Amino acid sequence: MPRRGRVPKRKIQPDAVYNSVAAQRFINKMTRRGKRAKAENIFYLAMAEIKKKLNKEPMEVFEKAIANAAPLLEVKARRVGGATYQVPIEVTRERGTAIAMQWLRQGAVVRPGKSMVENLSAELIDAYNNTGAAIKNRENLHKTAEANKAFAHFRW
Repeated sequence: MPRRGRVPKRKIQPDAVYNSVAAQRFINKMTRRGKRAKAENIFYLAMAEIKKKLNKEPMEVFEKAIANAAPLLEVKARRVGGATYQVPIEVTRERGTAIAMQWLRQGAVVRPGKSMVENLSAELIDAYNNTGAAIKNRENLHKTAEANKAFAHFRW
């Protein structure tokens, strides 16, 4: 964090296939240890599998899955007088999509058995249908925020 001013947001270029900034952000989230080509390959193959399974436009399914998995609230730890409270805070749209993308990737990684392409396509389809690990994470976060609503006055 800088001592002076704010760090400007970097503008992300859209991806080559779908011309979508959201797809490029998701590929960036999937990239591990500099293996961008591998992440791109997994993403595009998963999108092709979604098209094959659902006979729908894959970007439509992808965007709906992210919208379904994005949380509206999150909790932040605030220390007040020696006690730490989980304070519910509203999430901006950009942060919500970033969290949803992380949850979708994590949900695909922890699925047992199959390849990452199959797991990612299955997780995206599940999120599109309001089921799956990412949706479960969102529901758990919302439950926690609802349970700690009494501490909302500690928000600043």
